[in-house]
Amino acid sequence: MEDRRFPFLDGVAGALVDGSGRIVGCTSAAEELLALPARALVGRALRDLLADPDTWRGPEESGPGGWDGRVTVRTGDGRPLNLYVRVLTLHGDNPNDPTGTRQVVLGAKSSTVARWRQDQAFTRELFLQDRFGLAVFDTDLQIVRTNTHLLPYSGVPPTLSGLKLADFLQPADAVVLEAHLREVLETGRPLVLAEGLARTVVDPRSGRMMAISAFRLQDSDGVVIGLTVLFTDITEQHRSRQRLALLHRVTAAAGGSLSVTGTAEGLAKALVPEFADVAVVDVAAAVFTGDEPVPDPTGRLLLRRTAVAGPPESAPATGDTVLVRADGAPDRSTAAEPAHDWEITAPLVARGILLGQVTSRRNRWKDRYEEGDRLLLAEIAARAALAVDNARRYTREHRAAVGLQRSLLPPAVRTVAAVSTASVYLPTDSAGGVGGDWFDVIPLSSARVALVVGDVAGHGLQATATMGRLRTAVRTLADLDLEPDELLVHLDDLVSQLLFEGDFTGDAEEGETAEPEDTAPVGRRHRPDPGSVGATCLYAVYDPVTRACTIASAGHPPPAVADPDGTVHFLPVTPGPPLGVGGLPFEAIETVLDEGSVLALYTDGLIERGEGDIDEGMAEIQRRLAAVAGEDRPLREAALQLVAGLPPTRLRDDVTLLLARTRAVPAESTATWTVDPDPAAVAKVRADATARLAEWGLDDLAFTTELVLSELVTNAIRYAGGPVGVRLIRADTLICEVSDGSSTQPRMRRARLTDEGGRGLYLVAQLTDRWGSRYTAAGKTIWTEQELPTDP
Repeated sequence: MEDRRFPFLDGVAGALVDGSGRIVGCTSAAEELLALPARALVGRALRDLLADPDTWRGPEESGPGGWDGRVTVRTGDGRPLNLYVRVLTLHGDNPNDPTGTRQVVLGAKSSTVARWRQDQAFTRELFLQDRFGLAVFDTDLQIVRTNTHLLPYSGVPPTLSGLKLADFLQPADAVVLEAHLREVLETGRPLVLAEGLARTVVDPRSGRMMAISAFRLQDSDGVVIGLTVLFTDITEQHRSRQRLALLHRVTAAAGGSLSVTGTAEGLAKALVPEFADVAVVDVAAAVFTGDEPVPDPTGRLLLRRTAVAGPPESAPATGDTVLVRADGAPDRSTAAEPAHDWEITAPLVARGILLGQVTSRRNRWKDRYEEGDRLLLAEIAARAALAVDNARRYTREHRAAVGLQRSLLPPAVRTVAAVSTASVYLPTDSAGGVGGDWFDVIPLSSARVALVVGDVAGHGLQATATMGRLRTAVRTLADLDLEPDELLVHLDDLVSQLLFEGDFTGDAEEGETAEPEDTAPVGRRHRPDPGSVGATCLYAVYDPVTRACTIASAGHPPPAVADPDGTVHFLPVTPGPPLGVGGLPFEAIETVLDEGSVLALYTDGLIERGEGDIDEGMAEIQRRLAAVAGEDRPLREAALQLVAGLPPTRLRDDVTLLLARTRAVPAESTATWTVDPDPAAVAKVRADATARLAEWGLDDLAFTTELVLSELVTNAIRYAGGPVGVRLIRADTLICEVSDGSSTQPRMRRARLTDEGGRGLYLVAQLTDRWGSRYTAAGKTIWTEQELPTDP
């Protein structure tokens, strides 16, 4: 029976041979190995079992220490079997008597012995390796044995036998590592390449990142006796992954804004705290205006400290200036020496132009910056420089677009006979750039005024250019004195044409070919797609004489009115379809406004704000308008108060606000007469007009006014017949109106020398500052304007 106390002898056969070379005893393993029972072996000469008896060495040939080697035996079934044997010589009481000498023969299959030797060599070489650490732990997680390179780092004791990981590693790191090992002991599941940080108690800096593999050790009876752990230093691989991940994060953070300041702030914040304790980004002052930085004559460039991330007590203040050489090196005459191994700086260079620099700084008790860190910061700076340059170019284009848009808008504050106005325009700061919002204040005939506000779909220069075309079109149509609803019909036709032109002249998708207009399907030319709406517009005409305000809307929010008593309400405007839909009518409403009322026209950016629904935005505007109207403050201040709290960085769309405080022409400043269609009545009109001008203190304009009225009334009687209406209005100018029932518009022509007439309108044009005509419900009205004389 085998002794299980020595499991390492499993597979080893044993035999005892006397001095004559005969077997006197054997183990059961020998019976099994040779396939012969003990009775067939005992008493048999050992040489009889060998395939080559000459390979055997007896006691006299083996020497005092015995011998070992390979032999081939024949088993009981006749098969040859290669064995590796170890022969030990046991001398009797008399060493000179060979008959008392015996030999102990231990044998095993050659393949088994080769495996044993491989296992021994493998174990021996494992503990000699210097590319990874090897440790054997007992069941209490105490280190039993290690190779000499387990953790060859600062703070690791030279001898680790009998220690636990917590004896020399930081407590937090030891807890994590021991939790992994304990799980292997309890479950028996091997651990493969689990990552853990190893920082020693002596050196608590960044430490080393380890990949840990472990498996449990058991004896032949299945009793757990410990575990073996392989520690592989993957610090460099881990740092490479960290650097790559940091590079992606910083690139995304720096490129997430089209603002120069936002780009710099994103860069600084992304570097802290993983890469730096303090990060500073300095940008050339010219970048903020969209210009390319140019060094001064001495080759130096002035940078502005734009973004700082890190603890407030250790971070420098923003707004400071830094001088650097044009090649990006600090100007040592003004800059402090860097903290060398704990501080690195990389220039922000794009297209060969220095835009600024980024500085990364660590606390001195942390790891110094390595060459890999310097290369990483250089790559980060190169990518961030592209983002800064994109922000710079966007700033330039944005400023150009805003400048173009503002140049196309009227003055922010304006006063005409009918209203005094104030406006606010806040362009959005989104990636799309400025939008197509616009407003206008257009003086009309007879002291009236047109108030316009509109919004073109889209953003950028294209929307701004379209806005300019529409504003020009509105001014042209307004000069014809069209009613608001009729003007919107013409404007709608124009927008429809613009949409059609876009369909056929270059707005095709990439890879498609725009169809020529003469070959396009008829259905597409009939009406534009409602989804491609071009703009919205609200057009209002206010008459200070009658205080009537006529309004029509093309898909635009209704205006709000603050009465002089502070009451605020929205006018019940029926919005028609947005411009560009075509084929649908517009409806105008008329309301009478008290003198001193404040009319608020705006775009949807003011009521949407990206914070709630439109109803909430309109309620907020109503509340704010009531507050500022009750204080009777200047319109400009009121307009700014209405848009307070709307920083451009939060706007999803442009915000445009136009406030108009109504004025009225008093009844005593107007005079109206009805003239019979009789040439003799012209003289009385001249006399009545002269008398009224005298009452108004406008005697200096009496002669010119008589000539103008004579010409216009005579022409009306001659060509139109019927009753003729005459009205004088004293507003910011003297206005003369002559109305008749004819729909034929007068036109000025060049009279020949032989012509008896044709010079009347030419004379009127020379004597007045402005003149024109407009259609009315009953015919037409010809009007003129003369500047009022100034006081001496």
